[in-house]
Amino acid sequence: MIMVIGATGTIGREVLAELRRSGVKTRALTRDPARAGLPEDVEVVRGDLGDPATLPPALDGVTSVFLTGVGHRRAEHDRALVRAARAAGVAHVVQLSSLAVEERTAGVLAGWHLEGERAVRESGLRWTILRPNGFMSNALQWAPAIAAAGVVRAPYGDLPSSVVHPGDVAAVAAAVLLGGGHDGAVYPITGPQALTPRDQVRVIGEVLGRPLRFEELPVERAREQLLRHMPPETADAVLAGRANADLAVRARVDPTVAELTGRPARTFREWATQHFGAGHFGAGAATPGR
Repeated sequence: MIMVIGATGTIGREVLAELRRSGVKTRALTRDPARAGLPEDVEVVRGDLGDPATLPPALDGVTSVFLTGVGHRRAEHDRALVRAARAAGVAHVVQLSSLAVEERTAGVLAGWHLEGERAVRESGLRWTILRPNGFMSNALQWAPAIAAAGVVRAPYGDLPSSVVHPGDVAAVAAAVLLGGGHDGAVYPITGPQALTPRDQVRVIGEVLGRPLRFEELPVERAREQLLRHMPPETADAVLAGRANADLAVRARVDPTVAELTGRPARTFREWATQHFGAGHFGAGAATPGR
C-alpha cells in the first residue's frame, strides 16, 4: 500500500494517477475526505500533519509514503509524519522538496524545504528526495487575465527558469515509489529548457493563435496579489526567492525525467497546448499553434 500525502494538490493528484495506472493499491491522506474528489478506487482517509494523533491509524498497512508539504511549518509536519511512519513500519518515504535548496542564495523558502529534508534524512527510514524546479502549472494564475484582456502582468519577467511539467514530476515519483535502487538518492527535476515569464506568455499566445502582451508588475503589487492566496510569510519568501535567484541553478536543465521515465521531459509548449485544449485560457483561436 502506498500513501500519497497532498493527494488533492497539483503533484499529489498526478502521482495518484500514475500509481493507479500501475495497479498498485493507493491511499490518500486528506484533512477532509468528503471534499477530496478522488477516484473511487483510491482509499481516502482523514489525517492532518498538523495533528499527529490522526497519523497512526492512517498509516496502518502502508509500506511507502509520498510526502509533500508547503509553508513555514514544513519541517514540523515532516517530523510528525516520519515519527508516525517509523512506528507504523513504513519502509520508504519519497519526499517532494525544491530545487531552490541548491541555490547559493537559498532564502527562507529554501530553508523550509531544507529543514523538511533534514527530518526525512534523520528519520531512520529509507528515503528518496525529489527536487523539482518551478511548475509549468503556475502559469494557470494568468488564465483570467489572458481570457479577459490578453495581458499578463507579473514581476521578474526576465528571470529564466527550467520550469517542469507537473506530470513529469509525478512520473519520476511513481518510478521511485515502484522501483528499486533509489534509497538515499536526491533527484533534481527540471523541464527541457529555461524560459522567462515573457517567453512563457509568448508561447501561450502562439498556442492560442493570438498575440498576448507581458507587462512587468512592481514587486509591491505582486505581493498584494500573492496575499490573496497565501499567508504573508510565504508571499515574502516566494518574492525573495525570485529576487535573489541563482541562475546557475534556476535555469539549469537536468536529465532526470528521461533517465527515470525513459522519455524526454515535456516542453512548456506541450503543457500550454494541453491546457488550452482544456479551456483554461479562454476562447480565441480555432486551432492551437505548433
